[in-house]
Amino acid sequence: MTLYIKKLHPQAVIPTRATAQSAGYDLSACLTEPLEIPPGETRMVPTGLAIQLPEGTAGMVYPRSGLASKFSITLINAVGVIDSDYRGELKVPLHNHGNAPFLLHNGDRMAQLVVTPVLFPEVEEVSALTETNRGTGGFGSTGISGKQEE
Repeated sequence: MTLYIKKLHPQAVIPTRATAQSAGYDLSACLTEPLEIPPGETRMVPTGLAIQLPEGTAGMVYPRSGLASKFSITLINAVGVIDSDYRGELKVPLHNHGNAPFLLHNGDRMAQLVVTPVLFPEVEEVSALTETNRGTGGFGSTGISGKQEE
């Protein structure tokens, strides 16, 4: 299985995994000058790359935990999904949840790409679904502490 990567800009950084067991490939900013992200705002950050994912996979773009925990910089959409037939430039919507401006430089690692298999089940409309113990219980219906709540 191969992830094909095309540089669209000479200064683009080919994604790598930080360690042999890292799940994600680090995505780096491809900038001609530093980019400031003011508090409460989002900036679309180019990578200078296009990719060709293996058939039957999708690319999931996740925030970097260090940026999120130290600087409150994360993806505005939580997780970005790249379909395997997309061939355009990868861009990352970074949002500043902090109180101070954040300065991003060319080559800074800003997100991570995880390639994951996807399923394509057939869709069938039905008049009823099988019953379960949970049923229609949604948000918070199983509690928060792991203990039986009264």
